[in-house]
Amino acid sequence: MATLPIADRFVSEEEYLSHCYEPDCDYDDGLIVGRNVGEFDHSFLQTILSSVFTANMDIWAVYALTEQRVCIAPRKYRIPDVCVLRLEAPVEDILTHPPLIAIEILSSEDCLRRVERKAFEFCAFGVPEVWVIDPRKRRAYRCTEDGLAEVEGGVMSVPGTPILVRVQELFEKLDHMRARSGK
Repeated sequence: MATLPIADRFVSEEEYLSHCYEPDCDYDDGLIVGRNVGEFDHSFLQTILSSVFTANMDIWAVYALTEQRVCIAPRKYRIPDVCVLRLEAPVEDILTHPPLIAIEILSSEDCLRRVERKAFEFCAFGVPEVWVIDPRKRRAYRCTEDGLAEVEGGVMSVPGTPILVRVQELFEKLDHMRARSGK
């Protein structure tokens, strides 16, 4: 997650919402904040996770969106790599209700502390599950109001739901794809 503004001036919320950024950017009370995206591991894990939730949509009663704008507070927008919503959640062009899960995948330019700040913002907004995945270190974390902790037993889950994602399986798929390409 880039932490420096990408514009040399303050931008109104209206201007942010009407402008297309490539890739899309977070917005923080007048500042346009860039995000680190575009690397293979980041992109492929985003695809895998979206596919897992899509494949289990009827069983888990959820669906996934990638790079969806979420208004977490007045004049503050964040874009999780993947957000997971309950099937009965309202359909919104920009989410104003907390998703069930917000997922952040670290890129090579990201550091865990910076992404942790974003994860806490999602928690404060009311997102019950915030997952952070580090493809380089092959680790996954769960963020709650109590802090960021490594996922226990290599399983990411949501209490009270059948949702269960095995971290090792994600990395095995990533490694398999890298091996196929010779990298």
